[in-house]
Amino acid sequence: MKIRIGATLPQQHSTYKELRAGWAMAEELGIDVLYNWDHFYPLRGEPEGLHFEAMTLLAAMAEVTERIEFGSLVLCNSYRNPNLLADATRTIDHISGGRHILGIGSGWFEKDYVEYGYEFGTAPSRLRDLDANMPIIKDRLAKLNPPPLRTIPILIGGGGEKVTLRIVAEHADIWNGGGDPATLKHKNQVLDDWCAKVGRDPDSIERSVVLMDPSQYEQADEYLAAGVTQLIGSPGTPPSDWGPLKELLAWRDQQNA
Repeated sequence: MKIRIGATLPQQHSTYKELRAGWAMAEELGIDVLYNWDHFYPLRGEPEGLHFEAMTLLAAMAEVTERIEFGSLVLCNSYRNPNLLADATRTIDHISGGRHILGIGSGWFEKDYVEYGYEFGTAPSRLRDLDANMPIIKDRLAKLNPPPLRTIPILIGGGGEKVTLRIVAEHADIWNGGGDPATLKHKNQVLDDWCAKVGRDPDSIERSVVLMDPSQYEQADEYLAAGVTQLIGSPGTPPSDWGPLKELLAWRDQQNA
């Protein structure tokens, strides 16, 4: 599996004009996959600072860009009816000409739930909801007319070894985990074990990680050795510091040559 480089541009503390320019720059630089996130408030800095909704921006990303694949890290399963989510995903896929990735997870940020009137529940209940909704999403995608332009890749985020990685093994094309290389190596093995249990080829699931700080880019070789082939960095908020990501792109090109 070829190495890919992603860029996450969280829509906090940024104007739409700044985000739009960031998407265009990501495509110009040759980044493989572009991401936003699914929150209603900033996670860092001024808690009531500038922020935009995720799926509306995904549709805009589809129209603004031409080559790059894109999705969310990750949409919160709790915020949208699964049938509606599938329909919106299919529509964004058509707007983009078949470049959309459905990134989804069980949710965790309590402020979003409380402020927008969603039932927060518990971590286990939110995982049960994700588990129940994945077949509904896939079933609706198969029924839509017109259908998606391709089999839309599903990315699932989270690292729980007893439930989340089992859901990944059953439904995901991409897994997004977190941690240092040693942690990811261990969790990749757990995911491989789940794949064996559910009858899935582990090589069919791309493994990805968000590198929270540019200093982690220096560990790219270690992440690769741990089984991670998609490394995701950020140019900051607003997106402006592209230098470290350019170095990561050069590393990708050397590895893929």
